[in-house]
This record gives sequence, C-alpha cells and structure tokens, in this order.
Amino acid sequence: MPLVFYPAVIEHAGAGFSVFFPDIDGCTSAGFTVTEAALNAEQALAGHVIDMVRHGELLNPPSDLGSIAHDPEVDEAARVLIRVELPGKAVRLNITLDEGLVAAIDQVAHNRSGFLAEAAREHLVRCRHRDAA
Repeated sequence: MPLVFYPAVIEHAGAGFSVFFPDIDGCTSAGFTVTEAALNAEQALAGHVIDMVRHGELLNPPSDLGSIAHDPEVDEAARVLIRVELPGKAVRLNITLDEGLVAAIDQVAHNRSGFLAEAAREHLVRCRHRDAA
C-alpha cells in the first residue's frame, strides 16, 4: 500500500482543537491538545479513505503543505502532514480460518475478502495509534 501524506490544518476550537483536511472534503477530527488532535486525525483520515475507496470515490492528490492558502476565519494552531496508506493492487491469498469464524463472517459480510481487508486496516490503524501514544 502506497504511503502518502495529506496536509491538515489544526485550529483552536473552544477548549480543544479541531482538524480538517483541505484536500479531503468532510474528513475532520479533534482533540484536547494539538498532539491528540494530530493523532486522531490520522485515524480519521484512514477511516475516511477506506470509506471513499469502498464507495468508488476518487481521492484528490495531496497538496503541498506550503501551497494551502490561509483562511482569515480560521484560528490556526498548526499545519501538519498526516500519513495514510492508500489501497494498492489486490493480491490473491490462500488462508485458513476456523469454520465457525468463517460462518460468523458470512452472516455479516457480503464479501469475505473485503470484510477481512477492512478488519485488517482498522486493526493496523488502532495498533499505530496505540504505538504512537
């Protein structure tokens, strides 16, 4: 999976901070500190990209951090680059799972491969978030 970095703007928001991505409409996050906001932004971006890909939406390429115009209505605290792994080419695998687990997956998923890939991505994001903390 290719790793890319999207610019994010962290702004003051009440007692904490909110985050938005100029290149990714609708992707936002927040935190009580700038650091927490940036870490939460990574998780938000990963989930947003997964949803966009799942729905066949095209991702804008990331802008250069320095090329983003300053909005006078935004009380900026920081500008950061947030990493995200974009889905790559599908690779066929032969795996072995407990039959009960396969039956449980089949009850909730229309596509086993898609379900397992999404579960793996979500788990990897949680692991990275835990390791960064």
